[in-house]
Amino acid sequence: MIELGEATVPAATVARLPYYLRALRDLADAGVTTTSSSELAERSGVGSAQLRKDLSYLGSFGTRGVGYDVQSLASYIAAALGLGSEHKLAIVGIGNLGHALANYSGYAARGFQVAALLDADPQVVGRTAAGIVVEHVDALEQVLARCGISMVVLATPGPVAQGLAERVVACGVREILSFAPVALQLPDDVVVRSVDVAGELQILAFHAAARAATDGSPASPR
Repeated sequence: MIELGEATVPAATVARLPYYLRALRDLADAGVTTTSSSELAERSGVGSAQLRKDLSYLGSFGTRGVGYDVQSLASYIAAALGLGSEHKLAIVGIGNLGHALANYSGYAARGFQVAALLDADPQVVGRTAAGIVVEHVDALEQVLARCGISMVVLATPGPVAQGLAERVVACGVREILSFAPVALQLPDDVVVRSVDVAGELQILAFHAAARAATDGSPASPR
């Protein structure tokens, strides 16, 4: 459970809030002013009962027979997610993945700004990516402080990720998004979200194999 103001919200609910917010913003962009729980749930990829339960942790929303006010609910969820102020990000590891993450165009619309890029490769340091000069990771502590970084994205090889994460935490940063293929061991008050692309593909491979075993279809094209 996660404390959110005076409310206590399950971690699984918090993980679904960004999907609700994205669906609401898509509706707003389409000129829709009100939406039903069933429509919002379908756009978010959950059941309507789950949606209503999740929103109940945040407060009382919607009017029977009318639905949810799109703009109002979007604003409330954005505030609950802490998006009322801009968060400054540092990306550590500017290889192919880090470079792609730096150039992602959706940060600003979601309340984030990439403010610093760091790498250890002399051939990368000093170059520009997404309009930002890549600095040497040896200066990590100084860069995080100078740029007012509140979140760090690790796009580094596994063997160096733990040490870098510990340095990040020592700087006072408590939110880390890690693409490194390793389980980071950090204090309990540090929130780490890990994205393991290979692991997700292996899960898909498991489902493909299970389907093949059930219906006799091939697990992969031949």
